[in-house]
Amino acid sequence: MILFAAAVFFLLITPGPGVLSTAGVGAGHGFRAGLRYLTGLLIGTNIVAFGVISGLAAVILAEPVVRWVLMGASILYLLYLAARIAFAGSKVAFVAAATAPGIGAGILLQAINPKAYAVNTTLFAGFPYAPDSLVFETVTKLLIVNAFWIPIHLGWLWAGASLHRLNLSDTAQRRINYAMAAAMLGVVALALIAGDTR
Repeated sequence: MILFAAAVFFLLITPGPGVLSTAGVGAGHGFRAGLRYLTGLLIGTNIVAFGVISGLAAVILAEPVVRWVLMGASILYLLYLAARIAFAGSKVAFVAAATAPGIGAGILLQAINPKAYAVNTTLFAGFPYAPDSLVFETVTKLLIVNAFWIPIHLGWLWAGASLHRLNLSDTAQRRINYAMAAAMLGVVALALIAGDTR
């Protein structure tokens, strides 16, 4: 169980569409608006987890057309997000939007988020620690994942909401934008690699 918890931590702490967009909503719209979006992400990630656990995700994603449509939609969104970040200039701006995305946007992002499927598949199909009780293992894994997911994402939201208050130089802000854009491109590259191995 300790190995599983460590895997959860390291898989969730790394930048992906969920954490990067959470920081962006916090930076652009504040903590309270970010909580609504974060609620949608939490609901969405648990929907993905139940899809993986039940096998429904495997059945749906077994159809190449559906898999490629979802992969294409997520890659296009991630490329769009990376471009918005990279070309924000000297202003730290993870996600620019006139209105804050809400619960529905968070659920939708997780539905097309390749990292959500990869992480949940890795965690629920791997790291067995209670082979005599699949129900116990599945329930405890869900509890552990959510126990890590919530504070990690709240931390990213807080970081994003706090970032705009810092008095950073234009160069430092530009470097942050480039680093965040590079992280998003890394997620795209990993999604493409994962798509090629299926």
